[in-house]
Amino acid sequence: MDISDGHASGQPWLGRTPGAQPGQSGGGNNGNNAGTTEPGMSGEPTEPRGGPIHPRMLAMMMAGRYYGLELDPDEFRGEAGESLPTAAALSAWAQSAGMWSRAVRLRWRHLMSFQDTGPVVLLFTDGSAGLLTGASVENKVVMIRDPRAPEASPPIPVDEMRLSEVWAGEAILLRAQRGQADADAPFSLRWLFELVGRERKSLIDLMVGSIALSLLTIVPPFIVMTVVDKVMTHHSYSTLFLVSVILGIMILYETLLGHARRLIILIVGVRIDAKLNLHVFNRLIRLPLDYFERHPAGETMYKVSQIHQVRQFITGKLMSTFLDLITLAVLAPILFWLNATLAWIVIVCATLITLVILAYLRPMRVMYAKVLTAETAKSAALGETIFGIKTVKSLALEPQRKTLWDERVAEAGKWRLAMGRLANWPQSLVTPIERFMWIGIIMIGAYIALSDETGIAAGSLFAFMMLSQRVSSPLVGLARLMEEWEEVAGSMGQAAEVLNRPLEIDNSGTGVRPKFAGAVAFDDVTFTYPGTKVPALNRISFSVPAGTMLGIVGRSGSGKSTITRLLQGINREYSGFVKIDGADLRSINLRHLRSSFGVVLQENFLFRGSIRDNILAGRPGYTLDDAIRAARLAGAEEFIERMPNGYETYIEEGSPNLSGGQRQRLAIARAVITDPRILILDEATSALDPESEALVNANLLRIARGRTMFIVSHRLSSLVDCDQIMVLDKGELIDIAPHDVLLERCTVYRQLWAQQNRHLDSQGARHAALAPPRLSGD
Repeated sequence: MDISDGHASGQPWLGRTPGAQPGQSGGGNNGNNAGTTEPGMSGEPTEPRGGPIHPRMLAMMMAGRYYGLELDPDEFRGEAGESLPTAAALSAWAQSAGMWSRAVRLRWRHLMSFQDTGPVVLLFTDGSAGLLTGASVENKVVMIRDPRAPEASPPIPVDEMRLSEVWAGEAILLRAQRGQADADAPFSLRWLFELVGRERKSLIDLMVGSIALSLLTIVPPFIVMTVVDKVMTHHSYSTLFLVSVILGIMILYETLLGHARRLIILIVGVRIDAKLNLHVFNRLIRLPLDYFERHPAGETMYKVSQIHQVRQFITGKLMSTFLDLITLAVLAPILFWLNATLAWIVIVCATLITLVILAYLRPMRVMYAKVLTAETAKSAALGETIFGIKTVKSLALEPQRKTLWDERVAEAGKWRLAMGRLANWPQSLVTPIERFMWIGIIMIGAYIALSDETGIAAGSLFAFMMLSQRVSSPLVGLARLMEEWEEVAGSMGQAAEVLNRPLEIDNSGTGVRPKFAGAVAFDDVTFTYPGTKVPALNRISFSVPAGTMLGIVGRSGSGKSTITRLLQGINREYSGFVKIDGADLRSINLRHLRSSFGVVLQENFLFRGSIRDNILAGRPGYTLDDAIRAARLAGAEEFIERMPNGYETYIEEGSPNLSGGQRQRLAIARAVITDPRILILDEATSALDPESEALVNANLLRIARGRTMFIVSHRLSSLVDCDQIMVLDKGELIDIAPHDVLLERCTVYRQLWAQQNRHLDSQGARHAALAPPRLSGD
């Protein structure tokens, strides 16, 4: 994209340094002072591949250094069709580097509050930018620093009138990422309740509405009491009419309040669902690759899905019961005022229900754990069958998979039936108590009214019956809440088993982000996979300069792919040192490290979408021209142009409309789209037919130009053009040298070469046997 200077000469206060002439920025570099650094930061920002660094980008880089983070100008991706770095694009750039950032619009009064805060980037109307470093309310000025000015130049005080000439309110707020603590917090009920608690405003509205509804609940019973005791006794039509009007108004208000309360509960639920989904996905993608390699996808998906049952409990049953308890607090005193004896009956019955449910909580917990185990196994079998459906179909494994599925379904059904039978007992014991709370009160109340004329009137009895039902419901709901709690606790444990696993250490705030040239060194590296005792790599040491094309060969299990895994930071629990351009790999920001690599595997996953989307996957700001350039480099352009819709051809899941060679060439195009300094090909051609392999190999020399390449392959013939070939055996480095040298001095390599090329020797011998005998004297 065009990142022109954007410096305006008509700004008497911006970028002016003592001795500088009007229209000339400090340092006399026409606004391209890429060597400007902040105090405490060493080195100079290098120019991106697109040319000089834009002043807006310079301002962002200076603000980033304030928080100890170096923004890479080559990682900036502008918005399509914009020649000027926009606020949204700059904010996204900072976010991708691990900072909190927001593009906002501010006014002068907002700037006055930035007195003791970090720098704020102000975007000026002429396309340049300034750095707000402070404000003085007394003097009514803000302190602005020009990012192109020399390091020693002080910020310039600017008043509202002068700033308004060049600034329309566009700004970018930045700070270090503090939200990481929330993302790294253990997944627990406490964390969930804190998440719900952040909806404080909505919860307060809910509480006010519930109290209002509780007060309205009192009205109908007293109206009934009035109708029975006054209207029917005295035949007062006017009172009946008045009572009817009051009742109608009350029903209208109750309807509106109930609608509003349900709407607020819905909004709170949706907001929490969105935050939960974001949190869960963020945790999942930060789990180490080892976890996904050791656990079936179906099992993981089932366990994670349990989190929504927990959410429904909190925002559904739990919240409703809590709101109903407000009703209980309002109505319980009125029950005792109407008749203490009947009120105590309600309380005692609710207590008995609670005791019955408490007695069954532990057995229910044990039974539900067995149900979850069976359901997890069932989900794992389903997921494994779906993900491996090609193998199932090709080997006619449908009967075996169906048998396994039948067993898992039967097991899950058996434990669900057992749990249902167990849960049926407390329900059976509680039912007569609940019925007594409603029907028994009528009988006892009638007895009290008949035996004692001063005990309770008929209207009061009707009122008590209506109120007791509203009071008993929260009490019974509270008891049943404890029963459901066991299921929720089990679901919570299932989700936490996945989400609370140790995350990858990505050094998002402290990891260095060096510019890679491509020199790689392993220094006495030893690595053992978890659960094994034999090292996958045993004291490996080697170094390759930048631009080297390195082949890696060896028998199965020799540690070839392990080297590439360590290079990508997939496994970091090794001894020794892995260095890139002299920087320890464990000190490098993990996201920066992997985004600087290009990786092509034996089986590459292509996402649903167009060919262009797959080549440009995860690279916002790249255009179709970039995709065409990468496809040409990977040798994929010729077949893409023959596709029905070219680069817009849609790829379904599993890419059934592409051959293996076409998929691999698309994967190579996707890997080289960012022009990485280090490219890894891990068995990238082993599954290809000879023609496709020849096409890919023909492009390797062109692809390797100017970059370091690690090529892992069983086929030695594809590595003969490598600058160096490393031979591994049982996790140890045997030799590293060019192909011709290895044939002479490395026994292991010579044996592998002979095994793969013995057909050539046999063909030569056959030709010699079929040749006509030579006559003496020839």
